[in-house]
Amino acid sequence: MKRFFMLISFVLLAHLVSAQNTFRAKVFNDQTKAALKGATATIPDLKISISADTSGLLTIPNIPNGKFEIEITYVGFGKSEKVYSFPMQTPDQVLTINLEPSTGELAEVTVQTTRTNQNLRDIPTRVEALPLEELDEKSTMRPGDIKMLLGETTGIHVQQTSAVSGSASFRIQGLGSRYTQLLQDGMPLYAGFSGNLSLLQISPLDLRQVEFIKGSASTLYGGGAIAGLVNLISKVPEKEPELTFLLNGTSAKGADASGYYSQKWKHIGTTIFGSYNYNGAYDPSNTGLSAIPQTKRFTINPKVFLYMDEHNSGWFGVNTTYENRLGGDMQVISGQPDNVHQYFEQNKTFRFSTQLSFTHKIDEESKINFKNTIGYFDRDLAGPAFDFKGRQVSSYSEVNYVRNGEKASWVAGANLITDHFTAEPPQNSLSYNQVTIGTFVQNTYKANNWFSVESGLRLDINNPAPATPSSGLFILPRINALFKITDHLSSRIGGGLGYKMPSLFNDEVEQDDYVHIQPLNIGNTQAEQSYGLNGDLNYRSALGDEAFININQLYFSTRVDRPLILQSNSFINAPGYLNTQGAETNIKLVMDELVFYVGYTYTDTKTHFNGVSALQTLTPKNQLSFDATYEIEGSFRFGAESFYTGPQLLSDGTTGKDYVTFGLLVQKMWKHLDIFVNAENLTDQRQTKWGSIYTGSLTTPKFKNIYAPLDGVVVNAGIRIKLLNK
Repeated sequence: MKRFFMLISFVLLAHLVSAQNTFRAKVFNDQTKAALKGATATIPDLKISISADTSGLLTIPNIPNGKFEIEITYVGFGKSEKVYSFPMQTPDQVLTINLEPSTGELAEVTVQTTRTNQNLRDIPTRVEALPLEELDEKSTMRPGDIKMLLGETTGIHVQQTSAVSGSASFRIQGLGSRYTQLLQDGMPLYAGFSGNLSLLQISPLDLRQVEFIKGSASTLYGGGAIAGLVNLISKVPEKEPELTFLLNGTSAKGADASGYYSQKWKHIGTTIFGSYNYNGAYDPSNTGLSAIPQTKRFTINPKVFLYMDEHNSGWFGVNTTYENRLGGDMQVISGQPDNVHQYFEQNKTFRFSTQLSFTHKIDEESKINFKNTIGYFDRDLAGPAFDFKGRQVSSYSEVNYVRNGEKASWVAGANLITDHFTAEPPQNSLSYNQVTIGTFVQNTYKANNWFSVESGLRLDINNPAPATPSSGLFILPRINALFKITDHLSSRIGGGLGYKMPSLFNDEVEQDDYVHIQPLNIGNTQAEQSYGLNGDLNYRSALGDEAFININQLYFSTRVDRPLILQSNSFINAPGYLNTQGAETNIKLVMDELVFYVGYTYTDTKTHFNGVSALQTLTPKNQLSFDATYEIEGSFRFGAESFYTGPQLLSDGTTGKDYVTFGLLVQKMWKHLDIFVNAENLTDQRQTKWGSIYTGSLTTPKFKNIYAPLDGVVVNAGIRIKLLNK
């Protein structure tokens, strides 16, 4: 009898052991396919709850036989609720679960600029991101370039640098464009001689995200990121193929045609972007000068992606752009110059660049990345009495190691930057060579659920070296802290050092067409060095089932010592410093299909030279924006927006007028087709309505600062065709 009971006990024990099942699943963002680290799985009947690891993997052991509902949740995403039967037909299978982002600002955003590919809310460095759904709207408003995309962002002011050829740059938090880095996929492509045309030669159609860091970002990206950086993240092949064409026409004689194709197979993928942009010379004010130049531009950008195995992947891309931009006297543009009508500005540019990225995944937490870009830029800037030609060959190479641990993440690496510029006679004395070698390390440490800190250190060596005290060697520390005060309230505070090597290229020289500029002696000129601080408060909350609110308040301050200024056509170090400080306010309210946004920027930028303080020119103190959008997802979108730009001090000592612009967008979407109509500047604000934009004669005009629109009301309409949309 004793043996019988022992046998029964063993049988029951074996049954119980066999009844303990394990549930395994990986959780991903349905839109970006990024793993959702920290997603939560709950079995209510068993009172079991577990979190996903850094790869998004959920593992729930000891589940008895039977049917159980498993809830999978992640902040800002819709919930997955499904009943599973245990034992499962394939017990060792790892399921794939995709969660859809919720409507509104609480949706998940994974950031690439900090190298760690973490959730936006978990990064101590303040990063702003425009995700794909917002870029989709911007691409219909201005399909040909990203000028509007940047200009509608708080803290960023787009400044037109030519009255007749449309060249533009952008300021972050009141600092000039030379203090900002523009990147694509983490690699600098547009700098120096190409900088002022970059905004006009990038289309938003093949972008999937745009990331902004405002304030010092020099630890990972080196000199030039004193004011911050803008990182343009390109689309990558997804599981479903995409073939999209966009056709657009404007009332300002413009036309755009672009196409994007992507497909991913098992071990290879591709994206191909191509566009043709045309604009006829446009003079809405009948001044005789082009507010929009005659423009013809071709772009082709193919990429190949390789997925060799689970540890190795990479991609290689080529970008080719040719543009002929002719502005000036309308009669000259039409081919009918005479003794009076002679003035023109012509930009002929050719850009060819390659991009290479390779990643070796060591394990679930560690990887090694290598990236390289080589760029060739040829520009011919011509006018009635000048012809400035130059070629710029630049390169950027980087290798870095990334480790994402549960408590700490590390990024360490080195990069090599080369810049070679050759100007043709008679300006060949402006030619230069510059090499920068940098090493960096950054640590993000999550002390607990409410406090994280990110610290970094960079060492740069520049050749040729600027004058003392730096002698080409720069040590750049940076630190940022994140405080999650409550589930709804968080705060970031941080700061760092930065520098900018002496350079010929800035907005003033661009406005002067490089005609009178004198060569720059780097060895006798000191580098500009900066000290920046910023802090913010961020409040996020759900207001019921379908309403969300996000309020962000930012304060910033940056000081730049010995800024380069142009004096008697030569660059010298100013005897003093430049200081900018201010605040940004962003409020976003989402109520089901309705989204309201209000943004305000206050900027106080002053020069302090020889003990005298003065306002910086072309920097409005106050900017206000309002946007309202009604959208039925996949069916209809209506948007209205308005922008106020305050008065600006001009270089001649006068003050430019403040102005308000207003715009409307209507878009109807079907499965394979979108139709859109967009109107900008319906209040017809034009600087030419308030006075002449030049002094002297029409034959040899001397242009004033351009601080307001010149093109007036512009309406564009078009279609987007999605042939492979399922």
